[in-house]
Amino acid sequence: MNTTEGIAQADTSGNALGVIPLSLYIHYPWCVRKCPYCDFNSHTSPDAIPEQAYLDALLADLERHLPQVWGRRIESVFIGGGTPSLISPDGLDGLLTALRARLPLRPNGEITLEANPGTLDQGRFTAYREAGVNRLSIGVQSFAEAQLQALGRIHDGRQARAAITAAQQAGFTHINLDLMFGLPGQDPAGAESDLAEAIASEVSHISWYQLTIEPNTAFAHRPPVLPDEDRLWAIQQHGEALLAGAGLIQYETSAYARDGQQCRHNLNYWRFGDYLGIGAGAHGKLSDVASQRVTRHWKQRHPEQYIRAANSAEGAVAGEQALSQADLLLEFMMNALRLHQGFTVAQFESHTGLPISAAQTGLGEATGLELIEQGNDQIRPTARGRTHLNRLLQCFMPEDDS
Repeated sequence: MNTTEGIAQADTSGNALGVIPLSLYIHYPWCVRKCPYCDFNSHTSPDAIPEQAYLDALLADLERHLPQVWGRRIESVFIGGGTPSLISPDGLDGLLTALRARLPLRPNGEITLEANPGTLDQGRFTAYREAGVNRLSIGVQSFAEAQLQALGRIHDGRQARAAITAAQQAGFTHINLDLMFGLPGQDPAGAESDLAEAIASEVSHISWYQLTIEPNTAFAHRPPVLPDEDRLWAIQQHGEALLAGAGLIQYETSAYARDGQQCRHNLNYWRFGDYLGIGAGAHGKLSDVASQRVTRHWKQRHPEQYIRAANSAEGAVAGEQALSQADLLLEFMMNALRLHQGFTVAQFESHTGLPISAAQTGLGEATGLELIEQGNDQIRPTARGRTHLNRLLQCFMPEDDS
């Protein structure tokens, strides 16, 4: 949907955008090897372009956005990819120093770096921490050799364990492990073993999610044999009980954290906060109180094209879209209803600029289907709604006018 319809045209109720938190996402597009399940914007051959050329392009990209976010504080930074742990410690230190010189960062704000166990050692972790990174997201996916090979990972189980230990010894107390289930050749015992080992590592956060086959991936062209639905359901039910028993509370569809250790950056996404996206293929969402408009932007995807564009007069933005009322309603619900606590009426109105009455039809339908519950100004998915999220979101889909 490409539209220039904004909030000012869509809403005449007197509602207005409120003060919305702002985060920064930085995309590093290179990997050592492309995994067959991955549909992210990632590319091999990280040495094809000098590291500094890409880091300079990131700063040029950022500077073009400064007038749009002037005076706003960055609440969190997330460096994703690709494999950002391929960035040299000096390069990362220079990047974060340059960011602080251009934007006000929240004191002790969350700065997350995604890391691949096959690219790390304790010295690198220590240097990243000294540069200002205070949260790591380590892409373990599995500890089992057969499953790691089936997923095309460059690390083995030993390296995964060593990376977690090295991060802890380097002083990181906020560590997320990315872990999958429903892998090729995986039985319930294997999935439980993976999860038990992740829990035993005593990290503060685990992202545990089912492998899905995405279009335009190697797995889509050559699908592996995956566990059947009954086995997946059994794995999920047992796994959720294991996590809860270990004090890791599910606060989002696939996110589990110890008390107070939720990922603040991702919470901002799910609460429909603003985020500035820089880097090849990065997406962003920005709200403008003055014009009462919410817009999305996205950048040139290929790294070489991105670098050229970022350094040109035109800049790296490949496209931009102003969100209509229907867009705002659906996108807010797609994010907020992933959270177990849901959202408040005030959050909906301040983050969309729409009155809650704009969602009333969908809320009524979802309530009738027992997919949400409402009370004390809080709207949250029920247990049934959490397990039937796609059906819940259909309640807020715009009607087909064709």
